[in-house]
Amino acid sequence: MPLSHDQITRFLESVHPYDALPADVLDEVARQIEVWEVDEDYPVYDLGHKLPGVFVIYEGQVEITDENDEVVSHLGLRNSFGERGLLKNGKAATKARAHTPSVLIVLPPELVRELINEHDVVSKFFDRSRGGRSGPQSLATSAIDVLMAHNPATCPPATTVRDAARLMRDKGISSLCVTEAEGLVGIATLRDISGKFVADAMPADTPISQIMTPNPTTLSPSDIGSDVLHVMMERGIGHIPICEGGRLVGVVTQTDLTHYQAVNSAELVRRIAHADNAEVMAKVTAEIPQLLVQLVAGGNRHEIVTRLITDIADTATRRLLSLAEAELGPPPVPYLWLACGSQGRQEQTGVSDQDNCLILDDAVTEDDMAYFTQLAKYVSDGLDTCGYFYCPGDMMATNPRWCQPQHVWRDYFKGWIAKPNPEAQMLASVMFDLRPIGGAFELFADLQADTLNAANSNSIFVAHMIGNSLKHTPPLGLLRGFATIRSGEHRNTLDLKHNGVVPVVDLARIYSLQGKLPEANTRARLKAAEAAGVLSPSGARDLLDAYDLIAETRLEHQVALVKSGEKPDNYLPPTNLSDFERSHLRDAFVVVKTMQSAVGHGKGMLG
Repeated sequence: MPLSHDQITRFLESVHPYDALPADVLDEVARQIEVWEVDEDYPVYDLGHKLPGVFVIYEGQVEITDENDEVVSHLGLRNSFGERGLLKNGKAATKARAHTPSVLIVLPPELVRELINEHDVVSKFFDRSRGGRSGPQSLATSAIDVLMAHNPATCPPATTVRDAARLMRDKGISSLCVTEAEGLVGIATLRDISGKFVADAMPADTPISQIMTPNPTTLSPSDIGSDVLHVMMERGIGHIPICEGGRLVGVVTQTDLTHYQAVNSAELVRRIAHADNAEVMAKVTAEIPQLLVQLVAGGNRHEIVTRLITDIADTATRRLLSLAEAELGPPPVPYLWLACGSQGRQEQTGVSDQDNCLILDDAVTEDDMAYFTQLAKYVSDGLDTCGYFYCPGDMMATNPRWCQPQHVWRDYFKGWIAKPNPEAQMLASVMFDLRPIGGAFELFADLQADTLNAANSNSIFVAHMIGNSLKHTPPLGLLRGFATIRSGEHRNTLDLKHNGVVPVVDLARIYSLQGKLPEANTRARLKAAEAAGVLSPSGARDLLDAYDLIAETRLEHQVALVKSGEKPDNYLPPTNLSDFERSHLRDAFVVVKTMQSAVGHGKGMLG
């Protein structure tokens, strides 16, 4: 089916980033492209072949496979492919085959590079890294939607001042936005009540409309903190309603500004370190969602955000250990409290349970175990109070299995490595992410080194661990390149934890075993794997870029939920993403799938 110039132009107008090009540029692009009509099973390109350009699917479906003939993606209408290999070295990094009779649009390499060099929107689209974050921002440069209180309290104009005052008292707020037919008509503050209603001895049934400030100064969620500061100082006010499209969406007060400046990881750590009990700590950890919003909105990279949030959990754990010793007395023998899971890897987000264990000095006696049973319960209960809920799999120090002398832990690891049955693989995966938190750190140093050496030298164990690591796969499928959850509460969403970051976490753990690397953090493991030659420079770069994009997409999703007043989770509806975001996320999943295939076929490095 030969395509006319107009048909090609209209099609490109529906495909990002070409839809953002000026009309004259798009017209010239349409003149330079090629149109391929291919039959089912036609080999569009093979691995390592020189690419004729970037492909965009006009009609039909294309199957992408890796060097081991593993399917990594099925692509359909408007999906593009071939760009990763073209921009790396001009050669195909995968194989592409027409799954059905298809019509493909091909943008020649020279045209692609010209568009990248001359148009920012195209450059941004083909830049698969996440290097665009500008770095931490201050209050003055932060967007108002990060500073403001969402869903502000409101009342109609006829509300009596007395009822308005009761509402402010009950909600613990200092102002009320007065609305009528969903439109803002005024704002009343405690100062208005004391300076007008009380001072002038107005009647008890006085409506709020008589003391409010009518048609108050407002700002937009897209304005920044400096706008708030300037308006407050210039007009001598302490409350500013935030409106969008004529609709009230929030309010910013001087208290909000103070709170924003106070909510930082160092301040939360300080308050927890001086807390007298878990209930006081819980009031501090309740501010973590807001900290998450501020850190992400402030331009911090995901590994910085998760590290700072994990530091809070580490501090809470150490403080609880100190409080437990103060109550129970000094420990009978040295001990070490360790975290595994996301805390162990320093990758906690807004959703975290607790995974921990205790290694005890070998001098411990049976009589001493009662002390550590109480210690574990005190700390674990305290962490649950702080919002780090109990591990559903009971991977906690309160479980006697995970509160043992050092020699027992050595036997555990030796047994898992010698007989890597499914349970051993699961437990080893969890325990290889151990990180000391509080106590006698020397109890872990030799144990870790010896275990890594033993694991690395047992090829059967490594092979089983590789198989276990491939159980979580990226959500690649037919619908826009994604395979969403099919049923249940999270139907039609992507699980950005188990099918997003976990596959990369598992790969990094395998690389650390292959290289005998002590790092626990996923990003640190990938970098160390590259330095040790376990992972090639290009493979490391691709996987790091893919991991960064997936991890930051997950954080941005959690932030959006917090800002809308919901609890953060890991389930992202693909419909929330733009075509641009979907394309980048799909490509990131393809990279992960390709790396999984390479590891599964005994090729730890991707060239």
